[in-house]
Amino acid sequence: MTGSGGEFQAWFRLLETPRLGAAQARQLLASFGSPEAVLRAPPSSLRGFVSSSLASAIAGPAPEAFSERLLRCRAWLGGGEHRRYLTLGDADYPPLLLQTVDPPLLLFAEGALHRLSARAIAIVGSRHPTAQGEENARAFAAALSREGLVVVSGLARGIDAAAHEGALLGAGGTVAVLGAGPDAPYPSQNAKLAARIVAHGGTVLSEYAPGTPPLKENFPRRNRIIAGLSLGTLVVEAALRSGSLITARLATEAGREVFAVPGSIHSPQSKGCHALIKQGAKLVEVATDILEELRLVEVGLADDGTDSESPVGADDGEDVATDPILRALGHDPATIDALQARTGWPTADLAAGLLELELRGEVARLPGGLYQRRAAA
Repeated sequence: MTGSGGEFQAWFRLLETPRLGAAQARQLLASFGSPEAVLRAPPSSLRGFVSSSLASAIAGPAPEAFSERLLRCRAWLGGGEHRRYLTLGDADYPPLLLQTVDPPLLLFAEGALHRLSARAIAIVGSRHPTAQGEENARAFAAALSREGLVVVSGLARGIDAAAHEGALLGAGGTVAVLGAGPDAPYPSQNAKLAARIVAHGGTVLSEYAPGTPPLKENFPRRNRIIAGLSLGTLVVEAALRSGSLITARLATEAGREVFAVPGSIHSPQSKGCHALIKQGAKLVEVATDILEELRLVEVGLADDGTDSESPVGADDGEDVATDPILRALGHDPATIDALQARTGWPTADLAAGLLELELRGEVARLPGGLYQRRAAA
């Protein structure tokens, strides 16, 4: 729906009523039948569900800024043929999200709505990943998208962006869930990625109205939508205290699967994944691990000849690197001092060798003077 009629105004008025939580709004809708009926009800009828002050706020005049925000919403909705709003009662409302305990009253969507009801997997992780973690996210997303799964993530820097980019390589496509209004994707550096997602048949989604800034408190709530849209959540890299672990917890609470990619025991970005594995998350090394756990291989989703068995960021057997620096580096980050101790090379020769490998795309330079081997393409 495009937001031109009175129905949208009624839904938006409920959304914009100060102190009216989503759970209370859903209870009112269940009791009165529609947002218009809720707004027409006298305060005395509303007091059985909300406080007296809130009943007066619902029945009284709209907040001061309501008209301006309504106009901004309508302008955004009218600014493109693929822009829509979805309410709880819409046929296009994501069915898996509707099954969660806290589905949003309204969703603002740009792009292909059918992605919202397709089989999906969430891929989340650190905003500051290692080079290997970023490649793992891109490779997993590409493999799962080629198998027909929609990849859901949050358009953040790092793992999220890599997951969206990888998903664009397959038929499944991707859904980006924002923690701000749909008119200004955050971070701004990913605005072009958001446009690519829409152009390639994906969807950009937000429960926040156009004009809503990226407030810190929005993102944990955004994460419940990422988890709620998906059959399972894959955490690629995450510190022990991170939004990705919140998404994993929300996925568990919604009865969905949680997967984690293991990493180096020395990397802070692997600590969150290892904690999830200890708590029962499935350790995954290849895309087929996820497909089998979700029982999607059995229904033929993964039988299109793509190589979902190929490992992501690891070799099947022993390390066969011929370059002595790569052999010394292994698959964990290392300092130049550590590499010097392993190789016995002079510092100048080692630095020159690392630079050559970096220019060839085989080694990445990380913060803190660390180097890490990149996964083979």
